[in-house]
Amino acid sequence: MRYITGARTLVFGLLTLLFAACSSPGIEHYRDRTPMLVPEDFFNGPLTAHGIIKNRSGAVTRTFNAELVGEWENGQGLLAEHFVFNDGETQLRDWRLIPIIENGAPAVKSYIATAGDVIGDAKVHVSGNAMFIRYRLSVPYNGKTIEVSVDDRMYLVSDHVLINQSQLSKWGLNVGEIVLTIIKQDDR
Repeated sequence: MRYITGARTLVFGLLTLLFAACSSPGIEHYRDRTPMLVPEDFFNGPLTAHGIIKNRSGAVTRTFNAELVGEWENGQGLLAEHFVFNDGETQLRDWRLIPIIENGAPAVKSYIATAGDVIGDAKVHVSGNAMFIRYRLSVPYNGKTIEVSVDDRMYLVSDHVLINQSQLSKWGLNVGEIVLTIIKQDDR
């Protein structure tokens, strides 16, 4: 009997370590990383984005380019996005970003973000060179729309270049991934 109880404890401990090892670092992990991402600076003015969409098997199914324009007024941001996909489809999305005051970690800045095809409010957290956004998105699929959960993870790698990786899931299962680069253009 002691052997079974000990084995259960060992298995439980190993599973706990396995799940802890599989979890990704939180936003606080990036608080000392540079260059510092300040959304009011980076997402201000013209930007371009270039990316790929992968299915759940990892195969690239689509590519896209986008023109973005960000502006901030009274502390609130608007990021207008115009996507053009390799199959000719175009999509428009206007993000509204509203900073929120939290009694949390001082190294983390938070926002609420909304857009027309985003269901409810997106939660945005920024720390160091990273910005994480979680939201539910209504996506056209086979002549109808489906709801997917999106986990965006953005990392500023230079003053003008941000790398974004988005995990897409439905019912907790991986359904795809988006990888893109956003480049801040010179304000001329």
